[in-house]
Amino acid sequence: MARPLVAEINLAALRHNYQLALSQSATASALAVVKADAYGHGAVKVALNLADLAPAFAVASIEEAEALVAAGITQPITLLEGFFDASELPIIFARSYQPLIHSQWQLDELTNYLAKHKLPAASLNVWLKVDTGMHRLGFPLEQAAHAYKQLNSLTAINLITLTSHFACADDLTNQATPKQLEQLKSLQQQLNCPISIANSPATLGWPAAQEGYLRPGIMLYGASPFAAGHNLGDQLKTVMTLKSQLISVRDLPAGESVGYGARFTTKKPTKIGVVACGYGDGYPRQAKDGTPLLVNGIKCHLAGRVSMDMLMVDLTNNPSAQVGDEVILWGENLSVNEVAGYCDTISYTLLTCLLPRVKRQYINDLTQVKE
Repeated sequence: MARPLVAEINLAALRHNYQLALSQSATASALAVVKADAYGHGAVKVALNLADLAPAFAVASIEEAEALVAAGITQPITLLEGFFDASELPIIFARSYQPLIHSQWQLDELTNYLAKHKLPAASLNVWLKVDTGMHRLGFPLEQAAHAYKQLNSLTAINLITLTSHFACADDLTNQATPKQLEQLKSLQQQLNCPISIANSPATLGWPAAQEGYLRPGIMLYGASPFAAGHNLGDQLKTVMTLKSQLISVRDLPAGESVGYGARFTTKKPTKIGVVACGYGDGYPRQAKDGTPLLVNGIKCHLAGRVSMDMLMVDLTNNPSAQVGDEVILWGENLSVNEVAGYCDTISYTLLTCLLPRVKRQYINDLTQVKE
C-alpha cells in the first residue's frame, strides 16, 4: 500500500476561481499566474484546465514557460522576471514569450541583441516594469518614460504593457495602494499605453486597478489574499486538500512528552495519533502546538514538533479515532490561511513548499495528460 499522503487538486474549483477573477471587470482580461509550479498545484495540469478560459499565462522563468509549451499550451506567456541573461533572447523571440523589462541592463542587452540580428518588425510584445513604491523591481518613475521611449524605438518591439506591483493591496485601508495606482495611471496617460497592475487582492478589492490584464495568482488556488473575511475572498473555492491518515494511535498517561525536544507534555491521560506527513513533505516544522487538523472531520490539534516524515496529533477531541482514519492537514473545512497563521507564515508558503514526493491527485480534470 502506498504512503497515504496526497494533495487532492480540485480543478473545477480552480476554474471557478478564475471566472470569479474575470467577473470583476467588464473590460479587463485575466492572465493566469502559474509560476512556482502553479503555487504547488502542478503548472501543466492547471494551465491545461484553464486553456479554454485564460487568454494568457504568466511564469517566472523560461524553464517554466517551456514546460507549458511542451504540454501544448499555445497562449502567450509572460515572463514575470524577464530574462536573466542575454543568451535567453533567441528563445524568447522564437517562442514569442513576453519578457518583463525591469532594469536598464536588460534594456541595453535587448537593444544590443536587436542591433546584431535583423528580426521582423513588431515581432515581440514586452512588459515595462515601473517601481511605484515597492522598491523590488522596476524602473524608477523618473526613468520610466525614457525606458519606454527606448523600447518603443526598437522596430522589433510591438505592444508595450506598463506594469507595476502593489506592496499593500491585501490591506484595504492602506493608502499606499491608491498612491501607487495614481502614479502608474499618470505615467500611462503620458505614454498612452496599456497597463496591468491588479494582483489577487487588487482584483478582488480595488476596482480602480481592474484595467488591462488582471493578474490573479493566489486567488486561483482558493486562498483568500485578505487576512479578514471579505465578500469576494470568501467566495473562492478550495483547490488543494492535503490529506493523509493516522498510522498509529496510543494512549499516554499524564506527564509524558511527545516528539523531538519534548516540547509537548500531556497534562492528563491523552490519546496521541501519528500522521504520515512531515517537513520532508513540505509541512512546516515551525507549526506550533495547537495547529488545527481534521481527523474524520473533527478538529484536533498538533502535539509536539513536526518530524521529517510524521507529525503527532492530540486526539482528545476525537476519542474514537483509530489507525487508518483520514486526516486533513488543510483544505475544505480547514483553510490553509488558518493553518498558516499557526506557522507564522502565509498560505503562499505552505502551498509552494509542498514537495514533489507528495502525490498530486487531480479531480474534475478536463485533460488526460499524465505528469
